[in-house]
Amino acid sequence: MTLQTQLVLRALLEDPAKERYGLELCELAGLPSGTIYPILARLEQVGWVDSTWEDPAVHEEVGRPRRRFYRITEDGAEQAREALARTYRARKQPLPGWAARPIADGGVS
Repeated sequence: MTLQTQLVLRALLEDPAKERYGLELCELAGLPSGTIYPILARLEQVGWVDSTWEDPAVHEEVGRPRRRFYRITEDGAEQAREALARTYRARKQPLPGWAARPIADGGVS
């Protein structure tokens, strides 16, 4: 799982019941739209995210483009939490011996 996907999932998990539009997720995840939207499309394909279009009357009334809202599914939230936990645990493991770098006094870092 890429770091960018992890950031999107964390943003969606902040409030799993809340629908968020793409640019809102860009801000929360700190990623550009060109990164966010392909991730959301993949997450929707695997069933972790659902999306709906905003009612046309709403965006017309305020004079802005129509928004597509995304929400993590119940199953997606469970799967995402498990995947993020696995990723976190994997990073916390000590480096294998071949990955350790020598330091000046002859030890390893």
